[in-house]
Amino acid sequence: MYNVPMTYSNQPYENPNPMTRTGEEGIHPIAEILFDGIRGKAATADLYSRLAHAAPNQYHQHELLQLMEDEQRHWWQLTNLYTSLTGSQPVYQVESVPFHSYRDGLQRGYEAELADYEQFRIGCLQAQHQPLYEVFANACKDEWEHARRLSVLGADEDSRMPSMDYGPAPFVVNIDEATVQNDTFRTAIWTGEHLQVTLMSINPGEDIGLEIHPNLDQFLRLEQGQGIVRMGDRQDNLTFEREVKEDYAIVIPAGTWHNLINTGDTPIKLYSIYAPPQHPRGTVHVTKADAEAAEAAETGRGYYLRE
Repeated sequence: MYNVPMTYSNQPYENPNPMTRTGEEGIHPIAEILFDGIRGKAATADLYSRLAHAAPNQYHQHELLQLMEDEQRHWWQLTNLYTSLTGSQPVYQVESVPFHSYRDGLQRGYEAELADYEQFRIGCLQAQHQPLYEVFANACKDEWEHARRLSVLGADEDSRMPSMDYGPAPFVVNIDEATVQNDTFRTAIWTGEHLQVTLMSINPGEDIGLEIHPNLDQFLRLEQGQGIVRMGDRQDNLTFEREVKEDYAIVIPAGTWHNLINTGDTPIKLYSIYAPPQHPRGTVHVTKADAEAAEAAETGRGYYLRE
């Protein structure tokens, strides 16, 4: 079945650069990004609709239906632009993204959002008139927000304790129990104006990643596992090295390069205190790959510095 939104304008946008409208160098790359975006939005809207029917509770269902509506809105906007720029309707078959379980479906949606984010980021760089740029920029913003929300849903589905940032309200928690139960690479459980608490789980053979926080101090405490912590004044001069294990605390001064490597055969479970906060409120990174993707997007805003 071919599924094409039919609410588009036949009037082309007024374009000050004729190469974008008629030139071979301008129209082909943009048209390709638009067409791929249309197909992607159609597929993810269909995916979220099917996932909403498989959702374990009303909260998950509500979130997925909101994501579906966002995807449909972008789908129609992209179709409108494609038709205006090319003078023809896009013809394609809506891909039905398969998933083996609800959790697998969330992961597939998450991966699709990150891939679309990169595609629309490139579109922003190539757009040569304002309507195109605005649609691509808004799509980029929503892709990243959708990936974050899917990550929260995935963590909520996987973990025995809900994924929620309780800051800046007063909060009490059994931090040992919460840390050991956490299976995400990073989850912020409390973010205030001057301090943030996150839980982390680092798999055997993995590490946090060599990094530096120029303007904040950090405290780590291991509740499970063992590893090696390295610190130094330069990323190529890590002169401080210690073995750490359960019940050990690590204090990292601001402006210090540091890394923690899991050398054991079980995950390191730790909690981290940042002063001031390091990550956006409500941060959930299910895997280290998720964290690296977030870092790539947030580097320009000053959240991270990596090797």
